Amino acid sequence: MDVQRKKTSAEHSFHTPLRYPGGKGKLARYVANVMEENGLCGGTYVEPYAGGAAVAVSLLLSGHARRIHINDLSPQVHAFWRAVLDETEELLALIHDTPVTMANWKKMRGVFSDAEASPLELGFATFFLNRTNRSGILKAGVIGGKDQSGPWKLDARYNKHDLARRIKTIADKRSAIHLHCKDARQLVNRLAPQIAELNLVYLDPPYFQKGQDLYLNFYEEDDHAKLASTLTCLPSRVRWMLSYDAHPRIASLYKKFKGFEYTLNYTAQDRTRGRELIFFSRGMRIPKLAGSMRAVNEAA
Repeated sequence: MDVQRKKTSAEHSFHTPLRYPGGKGKLARYVANVMEENGLCGGTYVEPYAGGAAVAVSLLLSGHARRIHINDLSPQVHAFWRAVLDETEELLALIHDTPVTMANWKKMRGVFSDAEASPLELGFATFFLNRTNRSGILKAGVIGGKDQSGPWKLDARYNKHDLARRIKTIADKRSAIHLHCKDARQLVNRLAPQIAELNLVYLDPPYFQKGQDLYLNFYEEDDHAKLASTLTCLPSRVRWMLSYDAHPRIASLYKKFKGFEYTLNYTAQDRTRGRELIFFSRGMRIPKLAGSMRAVNEAA
């Protein structure tokens, strides 16, 4: 197929309107390389832990994927993506008409926790907090602090024109986007039989360490083990890749699969460099990733 090429990895990173801990948009170019190397372009791509869906959206817009499935168990994050796809103009009007102020930040915090809020209201509140909270963490405090005395103010990541452009671009592709709000393992098992249509599943579960500090839905250790069991039992024709924060327990869970450890720049809270792991289903060709890489489980 004719795949529209992107010039830099940065261009793969800024299609989603949401900010997300871990910055996986930086991996979009690499996931595209994986698809090219394994002849997986032009079909269906699945992201069971979508969050900001940076990789999925990038692959759809670049032509590497013809259809994408994005899934998030959080009702708030799901409500945002539902608004993008089904109530686009109403969402854009809220973005345009709502001043980015501390008064509205406090109001959105209330809406975010309101069980009676409409899906559109909940989706917009999620978006507002994501763009005004530190590192996009929905549990975190506001950029600049409540007294707005910090060097950055709450609107530092809230360029209305650019964010509206991103939302419109994604909404124009709505016919190719399938949205879910399910447990990730259940979704994978449900879609796995669709082998002919499903080209690649990319899983980016909550971090093994500090997951409860970053995500609305975090995993206990048993949940991580159950995910490993699910992937191990998938039919061999299902192609998947998985990324995690580097930890001996994760390396042990996936010791039967080839993978590597690499360095990732984190922006959550403080700018730091961390180590991450990526694993692949059996039989996949693994392209090189720019930067520091160390192979793990080479004999798998």
